[in-house]
Amino acid sequence: MPKLKPETQFARREHILDAAEHCFARAGFHATTMQDICKEAAVSPGALYVYFASKEDLIAGIAERDRQEFQTRFAELADAPDFFAALGALGQFYFVEQPRHRRVMCIEIGVESTRNAKVGEIHRSVDDFVQTSFEQLFERMKADRRIAPELDIKTLANVFMVIGDGMFWRRAVDPTFDVEGTMAGIVQLMRDLLKPVEPEGALPVSNRNLGAVQ
Repeated sequence: MPKLKPETQFARREHILDAAEHCFARAGFHATTMQDICKEAAVSPGALYVYFASKEDLIAGIAERDRQEFQTRFAELADAPDFFAALGALGQFYFVEQPRHRRVMCIEIGVESTRNAKVGEIHRSVDDFVQTSFEQLFERMKADRRIAPELDIKTLANVFMVIGDGMFWRRAVDPTFDVEGTMAGIVQLMRDLLKPVEPEGALPVSNRNLGAVQ
């Protein structure tokens, strides 16, 4: 049997992860079997086990893919000239544009992490990575005198994580939730908590907005 090209292997692995996400969101971690994932992905058990030996391995693959995606999007946030506009765009992607099954799947993994030690380790590693990324960014912004928060940086990052968890949950369980209106409130809340410092010589935000209206 000829060996598959690396790009073909990558595409097949991604396809299997997509199928696992749909299955976990639809039936839950425990009710989903490896056979269910084979059927969803339209692959044989032998093809599946080439890439993933267990459901925990599939969750590890999903988590690593999510971490890499977040890392890419977070780099854009960190380098953005308008931090709060970029923060809103990041929230737009994760809380508005992503399909519902991905939010449900994330909640399912979070619940499973409370009773499965291996899943818990995977879940916490991604959670810690996201929180540390924001802590380091806020520390850098404070050192550069771009923000002057009253709260310490770790607390700010904790608050941000709690808000994100709440948004994921609400979007997953409430189909009537006004996510876009709430996103505007969250960005304003983060602005109030971070307390951005205006560059010397710049008009205050309120004055610039007033000028724009006039």
